[in-house]
Amino acid sequence: MSKRTHGNEATRTQRQLRVGEEIRHALTEVMREAHFRDPDLQGANVTITEVQVSPDLKNATAFVMTLGGAELDKTLPALKRAGPFLRSELAHRIQLRYAPSLKFEADTTFDYAERIDRALHRPEVARDLDAPDESET
Repeated sequence: MSKRTHGNEATRTQRQLRVGEEIRHALTEVMREAHFRDPDLQGANVTITEVQVSPDLKNATAFVMTLGGAELDKTLPALKRAGPFLRSELAHRIQLRYAPSLKFEADTTFDYAERIDRALHRPEVARDLDAPDESET
């Protein structure tokens, strides 16, 4: 399970959110343009869903998902191996004093949303949701 907490945007500053989004866009651009030597990254469809930045802006955690969740177990270690290369590419594309060190984690929010959706569609839950509210009668 990832350390990602849902809804913690309130605890992050506006600058952290803005820098995280800028890093996400830059990493997406690098992933689209880069020609990786690592065979596990060649032709991989990686989506960077969010980047969370530490308060000092020196560390960034990128949450990633592969297309359909396929081969994520191969892609995550490959991204970690490519981390120094991606950091150097990032340094050329963003205007920060220091390029943050990068950490990659699987984005589990899609799995979490799917579990909630399945729970809401279970017959006993659907029955309770469709029941008329007693205060309306």
